[in-house]
Formats: sequence, C-alpha cells, structure tokens
Amino acid sequence: MGLLDKVKAQATAATETAKGQAKMNDAQAKKTADGMLRDLGAAFYATKTGRSTPTTDADITQLVTSLQAHESEHGQITLAPESAAAAPTASPAGDGSAPPPPPKAADPASPPPPPPTAQTL
Repeated sequence: MGLLDKVKAQATAATETAKGQAKMNDAQAKKTADGMLRDLGAAFYATKTGRSTPTTDADITQLVTSLQAHESEHGQITLAPESAAAAPTASPAGDGSAPPPPPKAADPASPPPPPPTAQTL
C-alpha cells in the first residue's frame, strides 16, 4: 500500500470518527433539551393545577432562559408533539391521517333523509 493510500485511509477513518462524535453530541444536546422541556411542562402543569410552589414562576423563567441559550448554541428545538396523547390533531387510528371534518349542516331546501330501515337476516 502506497503512502498516498495510507493517508487517504487515515483521513477517511478520521472523518468517520468525527461524524460519530457529532452524532453523539447531537443526541446529548437533544437529551438535555428534552429534560428542560419536561421540567418546564411539569412546572406549567403545577401552575395550572394549583400545585405550584413559591418558586415555580422563577423556575419557569429560568427554564425558558436556559432553553433559549441551548437553542443559540445547538440550533432550534423541535417542538412538535412526540406522543399521540400530546398531539391535539392525532387521529384515533394513530395512522397520522387528519381527523375527519365535522358534519355539515343540511341544506334547508333539500328533502330530509329517509328513515333507517330494519335489516333482516
């Protein structure tokens, strides 16, 4: 193996190592942001349910400041709900489709629908 081939192999290995390290750093940053968002949600929930403490408002302010600093350093945080329970527009089937539209009011000029009929076996 020539010298140029060895240098190329080392450069490739270094690039792969750097990509792996960057991926680990991104995962750690997401984990940190998720923890802060969880704490912020818990503080907000405590406020809405009457279980806040004297420091809850200050905790919320500090968490928002910390999240803003985190975004400045690591980029914007994805705020889309990750669970079906948290997604207000989640479909009952959980397939990601949009919920059905609400029923429309009948046109007053149209005749009423026929009454339901009994089915026989």
